[in-house]
Amino acid sequence: MRLLIKNGIVVSEELGGEKKADILIENDKIIKIAEQIDDENDQVLDVEGLYVLPGFIDMHCAVCDPGHESVEDIETVSMSAAAGGFTTITAQPDTQPAVDNKTVVEYIITKSKEYADVNILPYGSMTLGCKGERISEIGEMVHAGIVGIADGDLTVGNAEIMRNIFVYSKMFDMPVITHCEDMALSGKGVINEGRVSTQLGLLGIPREAEDIIVARNIVLAENAGARLHIAHVSTKGAVRLIRAAKKRGVNLTCDTCPHYFTVTEDVAMNYNTYAKVIPPLRTDSDIKAIAEGVADGTIDVISSGHAPTRKEFKQREFDTAAYGISALETAFALSYTELVKNGVITMSELVNRLSEKPAKVLGLNTKGKLAVGYDADITIADCGEEYVIDAEKFYSKAKFTPVHGRKVCGRIKHTMVGGKIII
Repeated sequence: MRLLIKNGIVVSEELGGEKKADILIENDKIIKIAEQIDDENDQVLDVEGLYVLPGFIDMHCAVCDPGHESVEDIETVSMSAAAGGFTTITAQPDTQPAVDNKTVVEYIITKSKEYADVNILPYGSMTLGCKGERISEIGEMVHAGIVGIADGDLTVGNAEIMRNIFVYSKMFDMPVITHCEDMALSGKGVINEGRVSTQLGLLGIPREAEDIIVARNIVLAENAGARLHIAHVSTKGAVRLIRAAKKRGVNLTCDTCPHYFTVTEDVAMNYNTYAKVIPPLRTDSDIKAIAEGVADGTIDVISSGHAPTRKEFKQREFDTAAYGISALETAFALSYTELVKNGVITMSELVNRLSEKPAKVLGLNTKGKLAVGYDADITIADCGEEYVIDAEKFYSKAKFTPVHGRKVCGRIKHTMVGGKIII
């Protein structure tokens, strides 16, 4: 089957950036990109005036299957991802059971092929049960198909175990994806420590809880010569530490999520539990630092940070409400509106953070670019369309977000995986 995408604003290195062009797809691959392609035998998709982008790749997403299918399952997370322009997502390993052996890895891969329209790639857990106590059988999971090792939104508190993980990971050239939180400092905190936590009378999580573990993991990875990836950076201190480490040549990458450069702790006022996330939403100064980090390349990747939970678990007192955010379907629009429209980065740079860089970190050699020979994973967006985010219309089971009602630009019109149009 051949499909011709015509008249789009194609963002591709092969064209030198943004340029009106056509893309010809055969089966699941891109076979030609040119300013004008004419073939009467091809099925044509005319996307005049729309941006044609490489499919987005999400490095931080909770699929919740196995064990928490009532919160989200492979089918619903796949549709939510496609609606947000994501053609490839990763599955966090802190499920029930945890992804700490090849059997669970094979389960996710097999079930994804049957029920998902997007690519779902599993992470394997660093430690058994994601408990931070004993190292998992990483080797057998690598052979089964994992693309990275992580413990989800849990931190390995023991520095000796973390050091051994870095040393062991070098055998497989796997990115070690770390959530950075000193639990002794976080304690029972539920929100960023500062003005809002004080006004609401809630226990706070200090920035240092993130910064200390970021610093520790950088030191351990640097000395081991391992590949470190720091997930969902949220503090200005973490940005500063990562920037300095990169300058001295540490093999380090990191990501952040749109809610960390678009939303502050202020949305938690009036005890808004939809703003309860991990890491917590921070302050204006942190948002500025995160945006600067994205702009100068300190922050390599923009991930969704999709962490669904059941809505009724959110509708409780703040202390007992669940953490979580539904973020797949808002990530692009928030990023485009905040970063591109405001002149922080260009569209090409946004594509780099959403597609090219995550593909590189995860070793996905045929994804992340619009180029001949690459997979036909393509996202098409109308960046001139303005609309209001409505959580009730999400494909995800988690129909809530702290940005419900916010006006944004950038509507996903088509999402294509392997040459097949899903949205």
